[in-house]
Amino acid sequence: MSKSAVFSGNFPWQTHEKHLSIETYQEHRFSMGKDTKPRDGDQDAIEVNETAAQSVGMLKAVISGETYEAVAARFGKSRTAVERRIKAIAAQLSKEVGIQGLNEEGAAFVRRLRLHQDAILMALESFEPSLPCGSRETRILSSEEIAQAVLRIKGRSSRPWHDIALFYLLFATGARPLEIARLEVRDYLDADGSVRRESQMRAEVAITRKPRSLYFTSTRLDEVLTLYLKERLALQLGVHTAGAYRGLDPDSRLFLSATGEGFKVTPYGKEGQLRFLCRPILETYDKLFRYAELKGVSALSARRTVISRLYERGANEDQVGLLLGISERSAVRALLSRPKPTIAVLVNELI
Repeated sequence: MSKSAVFSGNFPWQTHEKHLSIETYQEHRFSMGKDTKPRDGDQDAIEVNETAAQSVGMLKAVISGETYEAVAARFGKSRTAVERRIKAIAAQLSKEVGIQGLNEEGAAFVRRLRLHQDAILMALESFEPSLPCGSRETRILSSEEIAQAVLRIKGRSSRPWHDIALFYLLFATGARPLEIARLEVRDYLDADGSVRRESQMRAEVAITRKPRSLYFTSTRLDEVLTLYLKERLALQLGVHTAGAYRGLDPDSRLFLSATGEGFKVTPYGKEGQLRFLCRPILETYDKLFRYAELKGVSALSARRTVISRLYERGANEDQVGLLLGISERSAVRALLSRPKPTIAVLVNELI
């Protein structure tokens, strides 16, 4: 079968390696232009692209003969998550690019996928996944769902206060996982031990490398972080000899492992790009979403939930952008458009 029978066109980020890594995908995608530094707000697109690139890699692995279980272990996901994402990306590929002999319904079966391995690999050369894949990033959580999620995490986690605090931070601040991984004790506490209600996302913490306001104004988050920090102190994790900062080292990471280490942040890309990845915190959040039984939820879903709550309270796109570190209104709208009522709704019962 010729390539033209399967697809037309080509994308410069595609590779012919058996497994497409996240780093390879991003390096190709963001090195196409002269300006290799992503603009403000692009990190959200990067996070979604990571998910899409992973889904493509999972599909390639399965059609080459690996089992769902093996792929799940390699990507640090559950078997169910891998199966769902492979089915979604295969169906999207079949629908948007077209593969002879493989319809959208058939894409759900591994045996049929493997029968069409060559055609699928060929079609992937012209395929750029829609964002998001399998509606993973679109879900908005209600207050009730968040409360139920916390109860499930508490019942299943070996470090409940640490994990619940991590979970709450996503929804209380709108911060990205990488930013949360970089937070230090001094970002949350003043020297006298009180909470910094109006703190700052320092430039070295923010993905955009620009400082912005950071608010710790959630009672629920305070309660859980208080329990976690007391636990840290009892276990002598990141402590300080002085009595300030509740006895904790102000320069230590806010979240530490059971051995006293922070989440490992790894630089990648070309020199001068200032791009970083924190796989451990992404894997931790995946685990927490599984504990919470939140299907179709990701860290990006949490940011969209935050935007939705802000809109409900009357925030405009500029205010949302200031909180989330996004300078362009269009980038805010790309995450979640502000609901616009119809004229009929606006004029109903004006008096």
